[in-house]
Amino acid sequence: MSRSAAGAPGGPPATGGDPRRPWVVGVSGASGTPYAAAVLRGLLAADLPVDIVVSRAARLTLLDETGIGWRDGAWRDPLASWLRTRLDGRPRADAAEVAARVDRLVDVHPPDDMGARPSSGSYPTQGMIVVPASTASVAGIALGLSKDLLQRAADVTLKEGRRLVVVPREMPYTRATLRHMLDLDAAGAVVAAASPGFYAGARAAEDLVDFVAGRVLDAAGVPNTLFRRWTGELGAARTAPARTTDLGDGPRRAPTSG
Repeated sequence: MSRSAAGAPGGPPATGGDPRRPWVVGVSGASGTPYAAAVLRGLLAADLPVDIVVSRAARLTLLDETGIGWRDGAWRDPLASWLRTRLDGRPRADAAEVAARVDRLVDVHPPDDMGARPSSGSYPTQGMIVVPASTASVAGIALGLSKDLLQRAADVTLKEGRRLVVVPREMPYTRATLRHMLDLDAAGAVVAAASPGFYAGARAAEDLVDFVAGRVLDAAGVPNTLFRRWTGELGAARTAPARTTDLGDGPRRAPTSG
């Protein structure tokens, strides 16, 4: 079950007397849970409240890719474990801070709870990010099927004129999926495929994940420092010191040769 309303005991606190206005993040069943984790960390690093919907299929992907079993009724520990762990299984240096922000800023809604707050346009949100977006979720959102809370929340985001960013990861695309993406674009959504760029000086797979997550947050209008941006100088990122997105962590080591 999701938490209680903002400011209520056990619920996300309201700040400055203003109502809580979260970003909704939908995680669908496509492979790509590291992208979702990086986007969530970026939102939390910006101190933004987040409502999460993990689809039924996404739970299988999360279990397969991370070994984490997801339960809506006991989501805090699995979510904190997911977000504070690197791709190689090591804990991040900012693990304690990530866990603290999860507890303070995050709410979770079951995908079959069609009466949850994100199902209504009267629930104020900043917008929604669907990451990763399976071809089924792309189709469902484009067609307005609203077969679960993830699709319904996306439909609400569109009808209320809020920012919707959809991050397809599966490829190659069929003609049907391409048409669905065109329909999403025509409806006002941003289609931001999970396509990492290599000009930012990636030294590890996590750098490529962070590049995609950073560009997704750019599309959502959320400031972030997840990747090294283009400066107009050829080779600058390749020769620059390794960087990190961990809070208080030292620079990532470049891989050794030999």
